[in-house]
Amino acid sequence: MSTEGLPMTVPAEGLPARVRIHEVGARDGLQNEKTAVPTAVKAEFIRRLAGAGLTTIEATSFVHPNWVPQLADAEELFPQVVGLDAALPVLVPNQRGLDRALALGAEYVAVFASATESFAKANLNRTLEESLAVFEPVVRRAKDEGVRVRGYVSMCFGDPWEGPVPLAQVARVCGALRDMGCDELSLGDTIGVATPGQVRALLALLNERGVPTDAIGVHFHDTYGQALANTLAALQHGVTTVDASAGGLGGCPYAKSATGNLATEDLVWMLHGLGIETGVDLGRLTATSVWMAEQLGRPSPSRTVRALSHKDQ
Repeated sequence: MSTEGLPMTVPAEGLPARVRIHEVGARDGLQNEKTAVPTAVKAEFIRRLAGAGLTTIEATSFVHPNWVPQLADAEELFPQVVGLDAALPVLVPNQRGLDRALALGAEYVAVFASATESFAKANLNRTLEESLAVFEPVVRRAKDEGVRVRGYVSMCFGDPWEGPVPLAQVARVCGALRDMGCDELSLGDTIGVATPGQVRALLALLNERGVPTDAIGVHFHDTYGQALANTLAALQHGVTTVDASAGGLGGCPYAKSATGNLATEDLVWMLHGLGIETGVDLGRLTATSVWMAEQLGRPSPSRTVRALSHKDQ
C-alpha cells in the first residue's frame, strides 16, 4: 500500500481527542454472505484487523446455526483468535449462547435487542417485551461471571415495517437494558435512515433519562449516505465509541433494506483528518480490506479502500 493519501489534519473544536472503533466486520460484516467463508479466512481477517491497530473486534455470534448459518463455526473460530491483543466481543442471543461463549473463555458479550415490535418478531421471533425478558437473566449471569456486556438496540431511527420510531420508545428499551446491567449500549440505525438532527435528539433524550454519554456507542448504516454525517453529530455530542465494518461489509439478514455498515476506512479517514486518535494504521487496514475483498470475490464498497488501493495500481 502507498504511504501517501493520508488526509490533511485540521482539528475542530468540541470533538473527542480519541475514539474507540468497535470493529464489527468479522461478525456483522460476514453474517449476510451468500457463500460460506472458511473459518481459516475469518481467523486471518481478525488477526489482520488486530495487526492494523483495532483494539475491539467483534469475533462471532453464538446463535443457533439455523438462524445465522454463516457463523455456525463459532466454537471452531474463537479459540483461534482468543490470544490476540484486542477485546473480542461475541453476540449471545440467550442462555445457551452465553453458556457456549463462557465455555471458551469469552470476556465480552453482547445481546441484540430491538426498539420496535416488528423487528423483534422478525429477528428474534418474540415480542419486544418477551425478548427483553430473555435477555435479563443472560445479562445478569454474564455480569455475575465478571463479563462485560454490550446491549445492541436495532431500529433506533426507523423501521421498514413501522416507519419512524418514536425517540421515547427507543429510550425505554435502552433504559431496560441499562437496568439489567449492560455496560454499554450501541444505537443502531439498522436501515440507514437517520439524519443528524435525529441523532442529536436521541442522545439528548437518553442523557435526560439517565444514560451517560460514555455508555453509548453508535452504529450507522450508509443506505442514504448519512453514516459519516450522523457519526460526526454523535462525536459533537461527546460519543467516543463508533461501530464500523472493515471494507463496509455487512447488512442485516432480517432487514432487506439494510445496506452495508459504515466502512471503518471511511471513518478513520474522517477521524484522522479531524486530528482524532484511533490507534489504527489506515494503510494496513486498507490492505486488510483489499485482501478480504479478494477472498469474497468482489470489490470493497468502501470509498476510501477504493481510492487508496487505486493509487497503488
